[in-house]
Amino acid sequence: MSESIQLEYTVPGNDFTRAGEASADLKSTLKRLGLPAAEVRRIAIALYEGEINLAIHAGGGQIRVTVDDHQVEMILTDQGPGIPDIPKAMEEGYSTASAQVRSLGFGAGMGLPNMKRYTDEFDIQSTVGVGTTITMRVKIG
Repeated sequence: MSESIQLEYTVPGNDFTRAGEASADLKSTLKRLGLPAAEVRRIAIALYEGEINLAIHAGGGQIRVTVDDHQVEMILTDQGPGIPDIPKAMEEGYSTASAQVRSLGFGAGMGLPNMKRYTDEFDIQSTVGVGTTITMRVKIG
């Protein structure tokens, strides 16, 4: 692939039947492009976790993906409530999900830690009352 590929997705808030569509579509696209299975798996897991977080915590948001010969970059943005304590939010098991969300099997407090674990680069910027931007990159090859 000599040119980069740009993909954009919208994740609706509180719609757990549609959360996961972007990661499934990206996974299919990356497989068609012939990317290594191990990288495709890591990317799909990280993006799925991000989608769920957008649906649960932010009222939805946008995902912009850039695929080139060297990496897959995923930028997730929202205009949600923001994260007041990022280090706390990064702790495994810490969650602000409601009891209703947890009863659906989500909100175990592993989203952000898994996003970081499955990517080569992870950055989170958040302002309370404004929103959050997460940038994740997975190197190819």
